[in-house]
Order: sequence, then C-alpha cells, then structure tokens
Amino acid sequence: MTVGVTTGKFYPFHLGHDYLLRQAKKQVDRLVVIVGFKPEQDISGEIRADWIRQQHPDIDVILSLEDIPNDSKLWGERTLQILDVPPDIVFTSEDYGAEWADFMGCQHIMIDRNREQFSISGTDLRDDLSNHWDMLTPPAKAYFAKRVCCIGVESSGTTTLAEKLAEYYQTVWIPEYGRWYWEGRRYTPNQEQWDTDEFVKIAQGQIRWEDDLSLQANRLVVCDTDALATHVWHKRYVGHYSEAVEAVADSREYDLYLLTEPDFGFIQDGTREGEHIRMEMHGWFTDELTRKNHKFIRVTGSHDNRMAQVTEAINKLLQFPKLEIV
Repeated sequence: MTVGVTTGKFYPFHLGHDYLLRQAKKQVDRLVVIVGFKPEQDISGEIRADWIRQQHPDIDVILSLEDIPNDSKLWGERTLQILDVPPDIVFTSEDYGAEWADFMGCQHIMIDRNREQFSISGTDLRDDLSNHWDMLTPPAKAYFAKRVCCIGVESSGTTTLAEKLAEYYQTVWIPEYGRWYWEGRRYTPNQEQWDTDEFVKIAQGQIRWEDDLSLQANRLVVCDTDALATHVWHKRYVGHYSEAVEAVADSREYDLYLLTEPDFGFIQDGTREGEHIRMEMHGWFTDELTRKNHKFIRVTGSHDNRMAQVTEAINKLLQFPKLEIV
C-alpha cells in the first residue's frame, strides 16, 4: 500500500488546498492529512479537520498540536510519530516539502507551487473573506455563512420573504421540511393524530435540509422556518411543548430571526387551517424568541417595506471581520 502525507493549517480550507488533496489522492492508496492547530485559535483544529472529512471522507485526517518550531526535521519526527507506517510520498505546494521528505526518506511531489490552478492563499482569505468567498470549499462556506431564519404563523409571509431574500442575495433558502412531511401524510387515516416522535423527526429533517443546502451558500443562508418553529407547532397539535423537540431546536443558532407579523388578512391557499388560532400562535412565537434570548426583528407592512427592513439588518451581518491567526 502506497501511503502519502501532507500537512497544513487549512485556516480556512480553500480550493487550493482541495486541489492539492485531489491530486494527491490519485497517486496513493492512502492519504493522511495532518492539521496543525493551537488551542487559542478562533477556529478550532477539530472544525478544520471536519471540513476536510466532509469534503474527502476517504482521507485520514489527524490533528497535531503546533507546539514545535517550523523546522522540517522536527516536523519529520512528529510525522513519523503520528503515522502508523512511514510515508512513501510527501505532497506539498511549498518549498519546505523537499527537506521534510528527505528527513523521512521518502519522495516529495510538488503540486501547483505557483498557484496556477487557484490563485489564492489562506492569508488572502483571512484578510478579506467576503471578496474571496468563491475560493472557499463548500464546508467552509457553510461554516462562515451568516444564517437568518424567517419565522411566523400561517399566512404571515415567511415563505415569500425567504424566497425573495435568497433571490436578492443570490444564495440558498431552506424550505419547510414539515410542510413536505405533512403533504406526504395528509391522506392517511390518522392524519389528524400527531405524536412527539413525528415532530422530533421533522425538526431533525429541517436541520438536515439546512446542512445540505448551506454547502452552496453565498455568504448567507436563508431559512423558511426552523426547529424552534417545530417546537411551537408541537404545542399547536399536541397541546403542550416537548422537551425532546426543544432539545433539537436548542442545538442550532441563528444570527438573526425575522419574525413576520400577521398584519394582513388571512389568505387561504387550500391547505391552511389555523386562522382561528393565528394571533395566539403569534404570541407563542414571540414568547419563545424572547424567552430564549434570540436576536430577532419584527417584520411588518408591505412587501417592499419588509425587504427594506430585513436587508438593512442583513447587510450589517455580512460585514465579515478579519480572521486572525496565532
């Protein structure tokens, strides 16, 4: 078995890194990536390792504390300690690679030293994440993207707002998993009977859809509902809140909630049935957002007025700070 190894901070994981890994995988039976980290760094080594695992599940990713100088001999000794077998090939796009490989007695293959495939570096991205966004790998995009959630009762404009925001910012929006689930069960004999397990599945399904689509995010992920809304709908259909559903909701965080006010007449689309409880449920949403200390704004008025309110708030979110590296 031919074993290859490469290393880096992957701070953040960009398309240049990804190209190196893809080229390296073609030339070995097993590729090991060593991710260097320091505990005080803003983005943990484990998060950066997970980015690589998501993108390349067939690669062995190992964390290593950066507690030694940038010396090829010392890192060669560390590499041999980490690996269960000596490597056959070292892959890098840096000049240090040859000396590192020589110390371990293996071949060095340089990949795209002049950055002809992807003219980007970690420093460029850390200095200006927004302008170099397209150079991030999908898992890194999902991590850095700001997340807003449109939340509210039936016929309050959440779906319209989510879709229009995604169009405005040229990004993804996450539909309602619960509506899709309901569409599939609506003709069953027990369609009026709901249990907690179903709501847990809906909340988890909503999260899976969000995680999948956020890999395509353009700086922003727009959610049309979330697991917190599922928590509120559990009360609507079962009669009380559920700790199990609430636990799923509490596992997620959003940069901003957009609470759509039911300040226009109820519009029946052929499936809605909550007009009689609309205002009471709006109070439940407001109470839960407040109780959990979530950041939210109330979205009111006409479509144009709503877009003006929310884009002003979202534009402030999209001012990404410079990333510092220790």
